[in-house]
Amino acid sequence: MRLVKQAIERDGSGTITLFPEDPEDMWFTYNLIRPSDLLRASALRRITTESATGSTSSTRVHINLLIQVEKLDFDTQSSQLHVSGRITEETKYTKVGQWHTLDLELNRNFTLEKKDGWDSVARNLVKEACDPAKQADVWAVIMQEGLAHLAVLTGHRTVLRQKVETTVPKKRGMGKQGDHDKALEKFFQTTLDTLLRHIDLSANLPILLASPGFVAQAFLKFILDTATRTGNKPLMGQKANFVVVHAASGYLHSLNEVLQSPEVLARLKDTKYARETKLMDTFMNLLYKDDGRAAYGPREVEQAVEKGAVGRGGGILLISDSLFRAQDVGTRRRWVGLVDRVRETEGGEVRVLSGTHESGRQLEGLGGIAAMLTFPLEYLDAEDEVEEEIALPNGDSNGEKA
Repeated sequence: MRLVKQAIERDGSGTITLFPEDPEDMWFTYNLIRPSDLLRASALRRITTESATGSTSSTRVHINLLIQVEKLDFDTQSSQLHVSGRITEETKYTKVGQWHTLDLELNRNFTLEKKDGWDSVARNLVKEACDPAKQADVWAVIMQEGLAHLAVLTGHRTVLRQKVETTVPKKRGMGKQGDHDKALEKFFQTTLDTLLRHIDLSANLPILLASPGFVAQAFLKFILDTATRTGNKPLMGQKANFVVVHAASGYLHSLNEVLQSPEVLARLKDTKYARETKLMDTFMNLLYKDDGRAAYGPREVEQAVEKGAVGRGGGILLISDSLFRAQDVGTRRRWVGLVDRVRETEGGEVRVLSGTHESGRQLEGLGGIAAMLTFPLEYLDAEDEVEEEIALPNGDSNGEKA
């Protein structure tokens, strides 16, 4: 993502103009735009005109529209983002209040103004999106005979790039071995061609090959033999980046199992995915110890922050990015305020986890928010229980009478 122009005042008002350059930028854009925001972008709109004789004609014109966002539709596989809302600025061809859907595309500017101002989470998201170091973390080919799924893991999501499916006959019966081997070689060639169309061999990223049995190992041998035969030096240079691991099947859901293997985690130790996975593992270990240094769920975490237990000296707030997509302004402000307090007041660390990664989904199962505390806090809600006991309508406690 390229930052074209930024005009934000001290009070958080103002606009930012961005230029998305790759599919990952559309994911950032989807997380950045919220209902009620003002969005300006070029659009193609059909205009119908009527002549003096009563005949009508229809043409498409390029115009620059400003809409107030009401709805977002993001296709994770194609990375297409459609933003709908009411037009707020009249043009030669449109009136205020008309409905329009803007199709945000790569290599085309858009300008965004936040209705309630640019808070710290939104500004950090723009900063991260425009970081030149932002890139794919790892490529993966999950396969079995006749079926392969090519996926890319970025710092925020797992994206299926291509599915390869061919018929590979079984090795049963007289003369079937030759047919099987030819079909398998054709399948490997198709999968390799697909991989080379998507991957940048100069990026020097890990490439996971995962399958049941020995399919992935045979595919790696095919890749290296092909590179040697064709003199493809860039492909041969990737030899050290290939990692062959076991998977239960060639379907994409097996990728979660693959990514949990110690061998893969060791290779991915410097990626955002591995760091998030390690954080969740550390949190779950604290939770199982039950020593009062792990809190999860909105109420418990907010109490821990209030008591100063998520601050300097190891306090870490884990929060799902889905909480910041809340359409209710008050709900979003609640979580932004909590993040700001941990970072700026308490001096703790904040990690925003993506719900499209396994660690993020695990966090969402805990209410979307958790914290590792600097000191143990037992019975976080005990004070509330005492207050509820005292405040009964009839003035009596709810304890048993002596």
